[in-house]
Amino acid sequence: MSKVLQEQMKRKGVLSLTDKDLLSILFRQDKEQNANKVLSNASYNLNVLAKMSVAEIASCGVRESEATYVVAALELGRRRDYRVELQRNKITGSKAAWELMKPLIGDLNYEEFWIIYLNRQNKVISTYKISQGGITGTVLDVRLVLKKALEQNATSMILSHNHPSGNLEPSDADKKITRQVKEAAVVMEIPVIDHIIVTQNGYYSWADEGLL
Repeated sequence: MSKVLQEQMKRKGVLSLTDKDLLSILFRQDKEQNANKVLSNASYNLNVLAKMSVAEIASCGVRESEATYVVAALELGRRRDYRVELQRNKITGSKAAWELMKPLIGDLNYEEFWIIYLNRQNKVISTYKISQGGITGTVLDVRLVLKKALEQNATSMILSHNHPSGNLEPSDADKKITRQVKEAAVVMEIPVIDHIIVTQNGYYSWADEGLL
């Protein structure tokens, strides 16, 4: 860390540092230049930067080891956000479900499908990744969804997956998966109370749209 930034942080606090200042701290050489390169490549948008891989950041002209520091720092922030939401522990509506899942899958550039398992008080028992796919879709094993629900004594569940494109409209495949899980879960008396499409800037809720 440069002595100037170190002194500023001590005197004025970390909030006084710009995005470029914070990013430059992670580089050992050519700090400001490398921070500018990476931010420029991410359109000066931290949400875009959070989706970049080590290889993509390194392609900006920085060392791979330093690109690894950047990805690790962003991942720590994502995990902190997720654990803060998880500590709230109770799903009170679609927004709460989105806020729980956004730190986990909102930044990803490929799709993941997760289940939030709940008890009778709508408190979170666990979140579980069922599948991981590509940019445009993922495959879901309905049997695995129900198996995990039974193992954890869940009394209801919320389906959740992300759309890397940022488009909130459910696809035909999304609708089909929701219908399949809902119908199978009825037999087990473990209702699907919502399905949330997650993006960094918003969400779509089957329950809010009256589709469940």
